[in-house]
Amino acid sequence: MLRFIGRRLLIAIPTLFLVVTVAFFMMRAAPGSPFDSDRKLSPEIEANVMAKYGMDRPLHEQYVNYIGGVLQGDLGPSLKYKDKSVLQILQENYRVSLTLGLSAIVLASIIGVSLGVLAALRQNQTTDYVVMTVAILGVCIPTFVTAPVLVLVIASKLGWLPSAGWNGGALPNLVLPIVVLTLPQVAIISRLTRAGMIEVLRSNYIRTARAKGLPENRIVRRHALQAAILPLVSYLGPAAAGLITGSLVVEKIFNLPGLGKFFVISALQRDYTVVMGMVIFYAGLILLLNLIADLLHAVLDPRVRLA
Repeated sequence: MLRFIGRRLLIAIPTLFLVVTVAFFMMRAAPGSPFDSDRKLSPEIEANVMAKYGMDRPLHEQYVNYIGGVLQGDLGPSLKYKDKSVLQILQENYRVSLTLGLSAIVLASIIGVSLGVLAALRQNQTTDYVVMTVAILGVCIPTFVTAPVLVLVIASKLGWLPSAGWNGGALPNLVLPIVVLTLPQVAIISRLTRAGMIEVLRSNYIRTARAKGLPENRIVRRHALQAAILPLVSYLGPAAAGLITGSLVVEKIFNLPGLGKFFVISALQRDYTVVMGMVIFYAGLILLLNLIADLLHAVLDPRVRLA
């Protein structure tokens, strides 16, 4: 297993380096400057500001200096938020996205797997049609539609929950954002689980287990489900990374100070260092979660050998 992890890290490090390199030069190629504003700076002041952040140097020197700082754990200062480094911005805001993302992915996994198994066991029956109809609606209706509708009905009309705000992570403020993030994932997970279960339930070893007289619930829990969720494990890696790093639409509608909101605002403001920090965080998280998914795949499927 250690050799497997070592090989994956040897692949992950160049991949992360390539992502950082491409993002760096794409950000520099974008028109505009972090210091463009409605109030035009004089050439002298603008030159001093550019020199302060090392942006008056040739592009290749800026790149080498940035990579050197990253290797030392320094992502640089924010170009738009005064007296704040990129690491400080990440530390102050990752908890919001982490709380929402983990809650949504755990809830979606439990509900989605349950619905998928139920639909597979009732294939081509009313239950199956209902679950798949709900799943299709969940995939087709985007979050920028479901979020305002839930706010209008549950928060504004009924007054059951707050319409926006973080409020220190209070439970009433978490319910609507988590529900909005969970619904599309429930739809996808239930469809993946259903497809996997139907295929596994038709396999020879399941027929053998039934012929031996094993109870149906034991066959489903101990034999079929473990093999059926293998495609789901591969999907959950990048899906969890996407949810943890935040959703711009959800964070914007519910006025949450998460990573997704800061990422887009920083991109629009040409805050290069913050955008690069977000890219590194997101890419690293995806690589880590994919490694965990591969390890879980090996645990669930004895045919996979990690050497």
